[in-house]
Amino acid sequence: MNDTFLHKGKRKILVDYFREKIGISDENVLKAMNEVPRHLFLESIFEDYAYEDRAFPILAKQTISHPSTVAEQTELLQLKEKEKVLEIGTGSGYQTAVLVAMNALVYTIERQKELHNFAEKKLREMHLRPKFQSFGDGFAGLPTFAPFDKVLVTCGAEILPTELLRQLKVGGKMVIPLGKTDEQILYRFTKISETEFEKEEFGAYKFVPMLGNTNH
Repeated sequence: MNDTFLHKGKRKILVDYFREKIGISDENVLKAMNEVPRHLFLESIFEDYAYEDRAFPILAKQTISHPSTVAEQTELLQLKEKEKVLEIGTGSGYQTAVLVAMNALVYTIERQKELHNFAEKKLREMHLRPKFQSFGDGFAGLPTFAPFDKVLVTCGAEILPTELLRQLKVGGKMVIPLGKTDEQILYRFTKISETEFEKEEFGAYKFVPMLGNTNH
C-alpha cells in the first residue's frame, strides 16, 4: 500500500489537467480523484504511467478506463453526499473508490469473479468500503436495494438496460455508454416520472462491452 510523495505529486498534476484541459469543475470529483491512488488498482508494471490519461489492461481481459473518463462520468452524476449509487462494473475498484471517497453509499456489481475478488480485497485494504459489493449480472441490477439516487454504468451496452432505469428513483440520474462494441455514445438519463425520462448526449467513447450473466 505504497503511496509516495511522487505518486501524490503526479496525481495533483493529473487533477490540474482535468480542471484546465478537460473542463471538470466539480470540486468534489477533483478532490476524490486527488485522494484515491490509481496506481494501486493497476498491475505494478504500469505503476510509472498510472497518472497519465491512459486506459490499461486489468484482470479478466478487461480495462481500467482513462482517468479523464472516470472524472467525466462521475461529474455527470451530479453526486451529493450520502446518495445511493448503483455502479455496474466494479472492475478493479478504482471508480468505486472514487465514489466512496465522495461519501456516496455505493452498491456495486461485477460479473467477472476474478475482478470481483481483486476489487473486494483492494478496497478493504484501503479502508474504502462500499455499502454492498456483489458478484452478479449487471443487467439485473440490485432490486433488493432499489430505488437508487444515481446509476453509473462503466461498460458499453448495445441496448438500454430498462431494468436499471426501473431501479432509479424519480429525479434520479443514470450515466451510461450506449452503442456497438467499437464505439459508444455517453448518455445521461434523468427520471422525470415512472414513465418519462430526459436524455442528454455527451459524445463518443470506447468502453468494454456490457455482458450478461457471470463469469467464474
